[in-house]
Amino acid sequence: MITASAPGKIILFGEHAVVYGRPAIAAPVTQVQATATIRPGGHGIIIQAIDTHETIALDRAGPNHPLAAIVRSTLKHLGIFTADLSITVRSTIPIASGLGSGAAVSTAIVQALAMWTNTAVDEATVNALVYEIEKLHHGTPSGIDNTVIAYNKPVYFIKGQPIQTFTVACPFIVAIGNTGIAGPTKIAVGDVRKNWAAQRDQYETWFDQIGAVAQAARAAIEAGQIERLGLLMDRNQELLRAITVSSPELERLIDAAKSAGAAGAKLVGGGRGGNMIALVDESNCDAVVAALKDAGATSVIVTTIQ
Repeated sequence: MITASAPGKIILFGEHAVVYGRPAIAAPVTQVQATATIRPGGHGIIIQAIDTHETIALDRAGPNHPLAAIVRSTLKHLGIFTADLSITVRSTIPIASGLGSGAAVSTAIVQALAMWTNTAVDEATVNALVYEIEKLHHGTPSGIDNTVIAYNKPVYFIKGQPIQTFTVACPFIVAIGNTGIAGPTKIAVGDVRKNWAAQRDQYETWFDQIGAVAQAARAAIEAGQIERLGLLMDRNQELLRAITVSSPELERLIDAAKSAGAAGAKLVGGGRGGNMIALVDESNCDAVVAALKDAGATSVIVTTIQ
């Protein structure tokens, strides 16, 4: 039996604008994980997705099924054309919530298959394989989810440019509150693209402003100036609200976190549901977590960015 895991992720700054070439900052969230387990035997390749209650025979699955597609492309890369095995996928990452569940599942599958064949695959290869599957999940993805998860470290990401990692001078704490409402990234990204096409000058201005926030946030993180991040989160959220990807449920959690002492808060990922994040510290973390739950968060994860 072979098992491999991959973490979730959060975009700290820059979602949506990153699709249009502006920078974004993302970090892994190790408190949630996707796991792929391979067992030999049986006839052909069977994929069992426990959380979505699917059983997929690889030879009968369509070309656009993400789980089948990542298995096929990985096996092709490894030079494997026939096998008898089962792949079981489990995940504690909420689906369609901005935490990179699709990319994490794909990454875990690639790593497990590589281990099963005793083949070394570097992060760049994993990243490239998973990115192709992200297109099935999200339509026109930026590539940030697969990048931060494949490399398992904070990244400063600009689409089409070499990956940049950076130093977190002073670790900081983020609370992640789940609205409990699925927010499929593909739909939100598609709607933003339609609006951008209809109001290109306005959206380009907003994207420029989001990119500037991400640049300022990187400078603050590298300088250990964590006190600056709260205002930058709030500004990022104002701009995400302007491009219509917030929701009443997200705003309720954001307001609750700030009322309880969070230095700043914003949605995370595609929006229209899913998760939000709040910048907290040891003195107010418990109060913010309690406020988020009282405001309707179905779960709250606390993670340290370092």
